[in-house]
Amino acid sequence: MHPATATNPTERPPARRAGLSIGEVAARSGVLAKTIRYYEEVGLIEPAPRTGNGYRVYGEIDLHVLRFVQRARSLGFSVRDCRQLLDLWRNPQRASAEVKAMTLHRIAEIDRKVAELAAMRATLAHLAENCQGDDRPDCPILDDFAEDSKR
Repeated sequence: MHPATATNPTERPPARRAGLSIGEVAARSGVLAKTIRYYEEVGLIEPAPRTGNGYRVYGEIDLHVLRFVQRARSLGFSVRDCRQLLDLWRNPQRASAEVKAMTLHRIAEIDRKVAELAAMRATLAHLAENCQGDDRPDCPILDDFAEDSKR
């Protein structure tokens, strides 16, 4: 579902004023209330209007935006990336090529991390294979750590 695109982005359309509290929006979106406030602070999402007593009031569009951001964040996109993805999502004239390029870049980052983790695992497995793991004080794992710390 798209956020409203026909209205001025600085104005909240009526659907935004559904009267959901930050706790309700947090529970329904899977985004912590503290994180919602942070997203407002850094301008990722629009600040919610306040009631007379200062409580934030959210609507269905806010909920959709937060779910969108939550999904993108769960896939490892940064807040900066999410800002760009939201701009693309809101733009009906967007080129999907830009979204695909961002996604392929994210995949490349994940592949680099997977390779790093595989190398770490192989090193740890090698160290564990060479450690007797008994009552003796000799430990090639600690020796390796100590040798590496000399560099």
